[in-house]
Amino acid sequence: MKKKIKPSYKSYTVKIEVSTIEKMAHLARLTLDPKEIPQLMADMEQILTWMEKLNELETSQVKPLTHMSAEINAFREDQVGKQLDRVKALQNAPETDSSFFLVPKVIDIE
Repeated sequence: MKKKIKPSYKSYTVKIEVSTIEKMAHLARLTLDPKEIPQLMADMEQILTWMEKLNELETSQVKPLTHMSAEINAFREDQVGKQLDRVKALQNAPETDSSFFLVPKVIDIE
């Protein structure tokens, strides 16, 4: 049996609703078994609780990161690799015209 670890910090109330899990699954194009939802809700609540705990940290003297690593980009020539055919690429798209992805217009040009 998995032993639950109680957090040593003050308790936050972060609640996730079933509708939130269902919306995230829809946006990620995932099909969920209804039995999975309670565990996903608990996991998301735990993650958000940990994130709330981070808000307690004093960060005013911490310089913001511009990169997560000190490595320098090593440029290389572009190489054509394995390609996905059009039918497979459009297979999970919410809307297509059988040749291209269809997306909502986001820019109005006057």
